Amino acid sequence: MAETVVLKVGMSCQGCVGAVKRVLGKMEGVESFDVNLEEQKVTVKGNVKPDAVLQTVSKTGKKTSFWDAEPATKETAPAAAAAASPTAA
Repeated sequence: MAETVVLKVGMSCQGCVGAVKRVLGKMEGVESFDVNLEEQKVTVKGNVKPDAVLQTVSKTGKKTSFWDAEPATKETAPAAAAAASPTAA
């Protein structure tokens, strides 16, 4: 089953981008990936587990987290609640 994993990675130069591309290129199950230096965003698609992708990219030494990691415990619950009741204010 193909999955999309989006990470925030602290990259500051093309060397950082190259390091991330290198580890993702060797990772099993990765079908495609996009590394955006400007947004510090890495999108990975394939038959992969999100935690495995996070650990693999972390090996580059760059600060790595899931893209929507602000609410660490309830990632989708606040958004889902807001979407379910847009008039509740």
